[in-house]
Amino acid sequence: MPPAAANSRPNSDGTTTVAELRQLVADFVAERDWSQFHSPKNVSMALAIEAAELMEHFQWITTEASRRIADDPAKLAAVAEEIADVVGYSMALANELGLDLSSTIRAKMIKNAQKYPADQFRGRFGRDDDGQHRR
Repeated sequence: MPPAAANSRPNSDGTTTVAELRQLVADFVAERDWSQFHSPKNVSMALAIEAAELMEHFQWITTEASRRIADDPAKLAAVAEEIADVVGYSMALANELGLDLSSTIRAKMIKNAQKYPADQFRGRFGRDDDGQHRR
């Protein structure tokens, strides 16, 4: 489905707020009385574990093969579940720490833009990159 079509559906990125997703995670945790286990330490560790599980889907495959995962519905569904876990734990951690994700992400993007000016980094991944991407 094209991104524009996906964003017009109910409960899509185009219609769901960050606050709604955070509340969904908070309600899930509260319904199970898991707040007692959701210290920032524990949630950050769970987040790292889920990120590693996401990476497993891409381990040992080429860059091009990683891009083709979107063409395989079963593989894409498995990756999507891991992304949901990573984002869910990120929201749980923000909930535990009382962080406003929107302002935090915006502030970080401003910092990134200053650190990596587009005119100096367009098509490059680092200061020592000669522009030739290797696989």
